[in-house]
Amino acid sequence: MDLAKPLPSYLVTRYHGWKATAHAENRAWYRRLATEGQRPRGLVISCCDSRVHVTSIFGADQGEFFIHRNIANLVPSYEPGGHHHGTSAAIEYAVVAQKVAHLIVLGHSNCGGVQGCIEMCKGNTPELEEQSSFVGRWMDILRPKFDLVNSIDDSAVQAREFEKQAVVASLENLMSFPFVAGAAREGGLSLHGLWTDIGEGGLEWFNPETRDFVPV
Repeated sequence: MDLAKPLPSYLVTRYHGWKATAHAENRAWYRRLATEGQRPRGLVISCCDSRVHVTSIFGADQGEFFIHRNIANLVPSYEPGGHHHGTSAAIEYAVVAQKVAHLIVLGHSNCGGVQGCIEMCKGNTPELEEQSSFVGRWMDILRPKFDLVNSIDDSAVQAREFEKQAVVASLENLMSFPFVAGAAREGGLSLHGLWTDIGEGGLEWFNPETRDFVPV
């Protein structure tokens, strides 16, 4: 059964507006991108959350970042096998084929995925415990870090700290990938952990020496 529907009219209107203005005014640049291929400076692993606008935060041009999004900006540990590993494939392609110089994990405030993991760890969401829950099994990546924030009574503070632990967990798992660890040791790749406050526009950087997040 064909379930495809026509594109919503507002998206069609926006497309035609973009084609007539931004694309028309930069046609040579777009053709260059198409013919010469991409040479991204870095890979950004961010959340699927529609409020996280990676290119706007860094004022990036098209073609500057290789961007991978998933729930709660998580990176699984290195586990080769015959399964579908979208995040791992994106990392491999960016590091091995594109040879990016920077690998950024970007977490954010009010993350629904992280909040779901908190509720799951507290036993409040049995539906996420089901093996059929894709979200629940994905959030199992972060679950071991909950002990680090479980004693925090303030729910807002707990959520914020757990969001940052999601970034740390991803950085740790990234180093389990041989090609990431090798590139980092050789000096061709640097890893960065960031957390952004959506409402305030703040940006914090994970300092691996102090294990703290500090304002950028």
